[in-house]
Amino acid sequence: MMQSIDVHTHMLNRDWLELLRQHGKPRFELRKSLDAAEGIMMDGAPFMTPMPGHFDYAYRIERMNEAKVDMAIVSLTCPNVYFGGPEISLKAAKIVNDSMAAAQKTYPSRIRWICSLPWEYPELAVPELARCCDQGAVGVMVLANIGNRSLTDELFQPIWKAIDDRGLPVLVHPTAPAGTPVMDMRQFNLIASIGFMFDTSLAFARIFFDGFLDRYPNLKLIASHAGGTLPFLVGRLDQCFNNMNAARTKTQTRPSEYLRRIYYDAVTYRPEALGMCIDVGGADKVMYGSDYPHNIGDMVGCLKRVDELPATQRDAVRGGNARRIFRL
Repeated sequence: MMQSIDVHTHMLNRDWLELLRQHGKPRFELRKSLDAAEGIMMDGAPFMTPMPGHFDYAYRIERMNEAKVDMAIVSLTCPNVYFGGPEISLKAAKIVNDSMAAAQKTYPSRIRWICSLPWEYPELAVPELARCCDQGAVGVMVLANIGNRSLTDELFQPIWKAIDDRGLPVLVHPTAPAGTPVMDMRQFNLIASIGFMFDTSLAFARIFFDGFLDRYPNLKLIASHAGGTLPFLVGRLDQCFNNMNAARTKTQTRPSEYLRRIYYDAVTYRPEALGMCIDVGGADKVMYGSDYPHNIGDMVGCLKRVDELPATQRDAVRGGNARRIFRL
């Protein structure tokens, strides 16, 4: 059977966490939550819960062995390194990137990594991208909004150009949507269940209607969590495009066509959702992911749903697409 490659799985770093503790306020703070003795809060809302598996590569490899996962392409998670100003943001990026590069050297057959960049400071991000590629990074991570700025913001153009020039995959991972307190997401961990899906979907809708992919034709954007709600909304996106002039001010390409030009992970918890993602995006664009070690991550279940696909789709999603897209 095709090698299993997990393209959406996370690692943290104790030094990164301490930087966040010291420099994350007022937006980010670490304090007790209903799920852990110490969780990350954003604007007062439960946001992310560090787990033991986030910090221990040997423990990760053991869990991968149990789940029969052959390789993990690890990345940081939100809030990434978007805090503390330019010096701290770059320092946080280097801490995480260097630890992941070291892990790849320790486990060369099991670990690859996606770099984090100080996106708010392009003059720092572009050199850090080059440094990370020299150290073996196979892609880039970006959150679906960066300090409440859209990914299509002109500020980020130099970074996108540098990534496009290299033809690198970019994992677009959600964070809390702008306006989270106003949307009353503090209760019930609504950021994780609803907010993340909304953040990804809004970011990509903007990308499509903006004609962004036509300006950066070599980008390989990966929409996290099986595309958020995009596979379900494809018909509505096209209907709005067909009938609303505002949707056609920057592109003449339908959203459904752009949805065939991006990539997806298989982090979803129902086979019907995975099937819809494959139907909308194409079996050549979907890759196994687990969201391990988050408390809602599921290495075993996500791989089981992939393995239940028809054989040709299974092999592509299990690892064939990742090998091609990440040039493994």
